[in-house]
Amino acid sequence: MSQRLSMLEAMIAKGSMDPFAHYARAMELRGLARREEALAAFTELTARFPAYPPAYLMGGQLAAELGRTEVARAFLEPGIAAAQAAGDEHAESEMRSALGSLG
Repeated sequence: MSQRLSMLEAMIAKGSMDPFAHYARAMELRGLARREEALAAFTELTARFPAYPPAYLMGGQLAAELGRTEVARAFLEPGIAAAQAAGDEHAESEMRSALGSLG
């Protein structure tokens, strides 16, 4: 296990309510090629912090990479709404593009 992952998991275990700590953990898992665990972490992240647009984008991208088109859609569609609510036009645009590429 990477030192960074250990640190992030310790923060989360202590009850961190910072969505970025959870996001960073999911990204670290992805970077370690633990893609199934990363996808589960993005799923948990969006359930716990539904107003955090980056989680939807990265979860959708990872699901698409894994060939799970419907799971990707399940991330990206609510992610667009979360980005709109947050006023994050960049994230919204990226998610619309990712959704369009799913076919």
